[in-house]
Amino acid sequence: MLEAVMVQPGQIEFREVPRPGVEKDHVLIEVKACGVCGSDLHVYHGKHPFTSYPVIQGHEFAGVVDAVGSDVEGIEPGRKVTVVPSLVCGRCYPCRHGRTNICDALKVMGFQAPGCHRNFFSVPADNVIPIPEELSFEAGAMVEPLAVGVHAVRRSGLKAGMKVLVLGAGPVGLLTMQAAKASGASEALIVDRVDFRLEVARKLGADHTINGDREAVAGAIRQAFGADGADLIFECVGLEATIETAVQVARKGTRIMVVGVVGGRPRISIGLLQDRELELVGTLMYMRPDFDQAIAWIAEGSVTPTELITARFPFTELPRAYREADEHPERNLKVMVLF
Repeated sequence: MLEAVMVQPGQIEFREVPRPGVEKDHVLIEVKACGVCGSDLHVYHGKHPFTSYPVIQGHEFAGVVDAVGSDVEGIEPGRKVTVVPSLVCGRCYPCRHGRTNICDALKVMGFQAPGCHRNFFSVPADNVIPIPEELSFEAGAMVEPLAVGVHAVRRSGLKAGMKVLVLGAGPVGLLTMQAAKASGASEALIVDRVDFRLEVARKLGADHTINGDREAVAGAIRQAFGADGADLIFECVGLEATIETAVQVARKGTRIMVVGVVGGRPRISIGLLQDRELELVGTLMYMRPDFDQAIAWIAEGSVTPTELITARFPFTELPRAYREADEHPERNLKVMVLF
């Protein structure tokens, strides 16, 4: 079979390797579709702080079960599946208290553990989640990024009728916006600097959109939501400037969810957090219930993540897929690799 190894930043090598066996508690999956994520691009540029080389990437994917181990029950060959790519210890304090996504020994497929950029991939059965047969493999691959938004909305405490502000209309921002609307948000205002992304946001259900380069966010909030402003803010970029914007425009007492992956040590107006009793809340990845909810929403049509797919490449052209995602953000949201 073929596998793709990133031997160093920006350099991907294809290798012919034996097809893996299947351990007694594992499932062997024939990979069918995998998305290229922003975190993958951090590794591509050598800027991911927790990934070393060589590494086999790929963590948002779907496929079909090829074989199951002798101890595996409830999963049969031929079934369409997706995979929770988190590998956790099950013993640390967070794991023992139901917060496996922040396991002290967390490893993620494609970063600290091998990922799915291979024709066949053996994974622990506990990480495998069947998806409805009517869902496409591309939809199955989009479950993982949607689960990020589902988890963020769960942690936010969103209640029906709330008005939400989303900063960033990349894949995570758009999916978080859709998750918020599916959870009962009455209105959503989304901010970005790329008009193409804002156009997609409107198609996906955003009630209000603004280009932050041309319009002040604070004024747009007043115009969209009135004097009371936004009830919840989702920061989905991870930059100092957007986190600071969230702090500056937040109504007193507002909760700000930091969904975007933050690099470095950003400087923000901490004094405003204290003075205005703002809540700055982190949210990391997802857990199994978030995947289950994401699958349910996709199946019923409440969320339509495949509309984010803007380019497709065969697995043998994986380097081109990375370059397309990296070099053309003005025309891309999700680049999909097909096997």
